Amino acid sequence: MGAANKVPGVSGGIVAFVGGFYEEFIYSLQKVNGKAFKLLINGRFKSFYTYINGQFLSLLIFGMLVSYFSISKILDYFLEKKELLVWSAFFGMILGSIYYISKDFEHWNKKTITAGIIGLIIGVLISFLNPATANDNLLFIFLCGMISVSGMTLPGLSGSFILILLGNYVLLLVDSVNALYDTLSEVFQGDFGFLNDPERLSTLTILAVFTIGSAVGLVSLSHLLSYVLKQHKHITTAVIIGFITGSLGVVWPWKKTIYKTNNLGQILTDSNGKEIIVNYKRYFPNFEVPETWWAIVFIVIGISILLGLDWYGKQRQLHA
Repeated sequence: MGAANKVPGVSGGIVAFVGGFYEEFIYSLQKVNGKAFKLLINGRFKSFYTYINGQFLSLLIFGMLVSYFSISKILDYFLEKKELLVWSAFFGMILGSIYYISKDFEHWNKKTITAGIIGLIIGVLISFLNPATANDNLLFIFLCGMISVSGMTLPGLSGSFILILLGNYVLLLVDSVNALYDTLSEVFQGDFGFLNDPERLSTLTILAVFTIGSAVGLVSLSHLLSYVLKQHKHITTAVIIGFITGSLGVVWPWKKTIYKTNNLGQILTDSNGKEIIVNYKRYFPNFEVPETWWAIVFIVIGISILLGLDWYGKQRQLHA
């Protein structure tokens, strides 16, 4: 589930759903309420742990953290070495995600069609906007944390995909996580040199704020989304289908990055030394190039991952 939340187009909520523990996950999150904090403040730790279904949440969160670190290093490598193939796989996963959410949706009417069109228009408009650049403002980072957990609580909506739209995907889900991984590795070896590295400390601060925002969002959104899904489930699903479909242009694999340059044609960087992206020039693939066919293979792999999840969910239902 942690790996799924990190990959644009795949919702951690989908994994929970087909894995058969989505309802228990939402139920457990809803138990993190005023009564739970009262038990905690009064020192009734065992009662608190039992009340919030602590064993389930602890195992789930631990598994997510392990997968977060492992896939972060892999993504970091491939984004640098094989960017086209990474975006191709993401594109395929999002296509598969659209199929997964819409395949059993049989509630199209005037309201849901209108909602779907609105979502589609918003998605298309976002696709044609200049991409947001990485923003390390801590308040914005906190909001990113709240938004990113939407994929855990709402099957079909990828929180990491939203982070791409906000421009902070690499900063928050690759660079920051890798910085924490490297720091922990150094600490275990008795090396505390990171304390004298302002850039590392800044990145760790960003990750801490992002984590706090995610925790706040996870609890608050579980209550809000539970209400929205009960009251407006079909309209919400229609908006998500339209929005994700319209936003496919954001992750179109065949694109050339356009960087901000000065009068001498030199690429400019931000305060963190990152090259500033102005926009992307999308183009139609050249089928005479072998790399294009490899990209198509990875699109198919991305689609297959979601189809595999769908197949697994059906098998669970058959043997339940």
